[in-house]
Amino acid sequence: MRSAGRVLGPLVLALPALLVACTTEQPPTPPPVDPGPVEVDAARDELAALAAAAQDRHLVAQYVYSQSGKPDRTIVFTSANDGSWRVDVPGGALGGTADVSMASTADGLFQCALPSAGHSGSASCVRLGDRDDAIPRRLDPRVQHLLTDWLNVLTDRRAPLAVAPANAPEGLTGTCYSVDSTSASLNAPLDVGIYCYDQDGTPTGVRTGDGTLRLAAAPGPAPATVQLAGPVVIDREPLDTAAPPTPDPSESPGAGTP
Repeated sequence: MRSAGRVLGPLVLALPALLVACTTEQPPTPPPVDPGPVEVDAARDELAALAAAAQDRHLVAQYVYSQSGKPDRTIVFTSANDGSWRVDVPGGALGGTADVSMASTADGLFQCALPSAGHSGSASCVRLGDRDDAIPRRLDPRVQHLLTDWLNVLTDRRAPLAVAPANAPEGLTGTCYSVDSTSASLNAPLDVGIYCYDQDGTPTGVRTGDGTLRLAAAPGPAPATVQLAGPVVIDREPLDTAAPPTPDPSESPGAGTP
């Protein structure tokens, strides 16, 4: 018993010291929280809210569309109170020689050819499909997407987008956001670029790789519905965006005639 006491004695004395050492040891400091994702989520939410306001914003507005190596063009956009829309695009077809108007109404999706160098006749329209159908690529002037269906992408939190606050590019106004695609697919849901909006949802400008669209003047009130630029016809093909092929002189009726 005396021998056991001599062995346990030092252990009993050492145990409180070990307990004190364990209780005074502090846990490691956690790493600082990265605020980046919070800021990114906030920017995504802010842009989605502005795009939703733009969907509800009915107006008539003029935009200047600038592309490298081409003269500026004035785009007229109408968003009517019944949800129909129309975008008039100078030089939107036949390699820039024909003016067109794209419209979506309760009766469908239409392309209207306007009197211009590439279309000498009066204005007439061709039905392309139902109002929510995609425009075939060969007929698509593209500029209307910035003001119409790409708003659906910006409001969809499931869309593969990365959004961050951005400074307004030169010539643009409003609150701006840089939008990039996080999808590896070649078919991005929209063109990457900088999208700008007024606080009431008015699109004030967009800069993408294709060009820059900027609001030219204060918008006017919206009509009850949009009117097509001309009658709907069935005996005419829609106008392609590409320029028609250059005629081969050797195939002309008088070719080879002395």
